[in-house]
Amino acid sequence: MNHFTLNAGSGGEGGEIADALKELETWKGKVEEATCVKADLALEATKQEEAKTKAKKDMNAALEQQNTYREECTKATFAIEGDILRLQKENKHLIDRLSGRKDALDLKRTRVDQLTEQLKFSAKIPDIKLKFSEVLKEEEDSEMGEHISGYHTITERPTTVLTGGQALITFEEKKVASQILRMAKCPVPVEKDTLDVIPKSLTLGSSVKFGIQLDVSKKALKFSGVRSAMSQEAIRGHLESSFSRPSRGGGEVERVEYDPDTGTGKVTFLNTGVAERLALIGMYSVDLDAHVTIKVEPVLQYHLEGFQAFCGAPERTVLLDKIRDVEDEEDMADILEIFFQKQTNSGGEIESIKYISRGKELLALFDVI
Repeated sequence: MNHFTLNAGSGGEGGEIADALKELETWKGKVEEATCVKADLALEATKQEEAKTKAKKDMNAALEQQNTYREECTKATFAIEGDILRLQKENKHLIDRLSGRKDALDLKRTRVDQLTEQLKFSAKIPDIKLKFSEVLKEEEDSEMGEHISGYHTITERPTTVLTGGQALITFEEKKVASQILRMAKCPVPVEKDTLDVIPKSLTLGSSVKFGIQLDVSKKALKFSGVRSAMSQEAIRGHLESSFSRPSRGGGEVERVEYDPDTGTGKVTFLNTGVAERLALIGMYSVDLDAHVTIKVEPVLQYHLEGFQAFCGAPERTVLLDKIRDVEDEEDMADILEIFFQKQTNSGGEIESIKYISRGKELLALFDVI
């Protein structure tokens, strides 16, 4: 190796060499600095590559997870759509069943209405003049003295429906009605026209007649609406105490019966008059957990007697059918009455007649056959 020694002090050439050496040192520093920067960049590039690889893996995992979620969502959608279809079928089936039940219910309601109409009854209570001949002493302790008894006769009047263009005519004699019913038709003259009226026999619906024996207790009273968290014995005690207060209209109590399941019961007083007075009021105040107003009502006992059923046709009444509305109802009734009163038309004296024009309907009531 050759060694050179530069003498910087030997003229201008030596100064240039010194400057070159300084510049060389400067460039060496820059090269070292660039080398460090390059190393840092290489390290950063390695880190970026690793981060890129990791991000790619994460993205692939996310895509796989997304595909999994999409498949699960598709399966869930199919399952929900299947459930919706199943529920729609079940709903349609239930709607069809409901419609059928409604139709059946309508039929039953119609039948109930028909039976209700058939079982309707009216009771006529005749005015009777009573003459009291003596006063009987009532025994308070006897069974008769503890009840108010009554007997009621209930009579259902048979009915028929009169439709438009029909008339009901009742003769005073049965034989006249029989004569009219033997005729195929009755030519009723109306001004310049003739009406061919068809006489028909009348079959009434069934009717019933029965009696009701009714006994109303003069000492006992039913009550309801009693609810309390107290024991049964405590409730009975409070009820007996409350019903014993004259300030509330009560009286001395013989016994109290109470059913905790229904909140109802019966109180029996020692004397008559208290139960009758409270039954007319219908309400009574008692002290339980708090001040409570309960419902009170009389104790009734009843049973049916002498049930009788009737079914048949009226012997003096004839149904006139196929009547045209050539006059108003009153004039038409007069024309029919005049025609069927004449003996030359096989008629006779008329007790009553009723005609209704077309488009109307009338429920006719009859006395028990």
